[in-house]
Amino acid sequence: MSEPQHSVSTCLVFDREAEDAATFYTALIPNSEITHVSRYGAGGPLPEGTALMVEFTLDGRRFQALNGQKATPNFAMSLSVRCETQDEVDRLWAALTADGGAEVQCGWLTDRWGFPWQIVPAQMETILSSPDREGVKRAFAAMMTMKKLDIAVLQAAFRGE
Repeated sequence: MSEPQHSVSTCLVFDREAEDAATFYTALIPNSEITHVSRYGAGGPLPEGTALMVEFTLDGRRFQALNGQKATPNFAMSLSVRCETQDEVDRLWAALTADGGAEVQCGWLTDRWGFPWQIVPAQMETILSSPDREGVKRAFAAMMTMKKLDIAVLQAAFRGE
């Protein structure tokens, strides 16, 4: 007997901005697209034609954006992006903090809709998993002073420079 197939995706809840957010996110993250939009019909809680559910992928991972309920995002869940270069960290940081987004600390930010993101250089995995515990401690201390993470500064702190 075969096991049932499950598909798990993250659902982000918006008041009315689900389609705008999904369009923004899919333009920002490579290998992303909106895959389906269902819309409210006549007599619904939002105007006819307004997106009800937007299904999309970010770098191939499934997400949903739902309109129709006022919800407040919080830091109990965040979207985390692993970046290979400082240019990619800088690009995503600038785009996500624009138009009402906000820098937080240690690579965290909130976008214009209030959703938390972590913009993490891939090098952090190597640094934080190193057996050089003193280097890790120095890099971690440097990270705690930052909002947007700076790869060169973190690597220099790890090396003790």
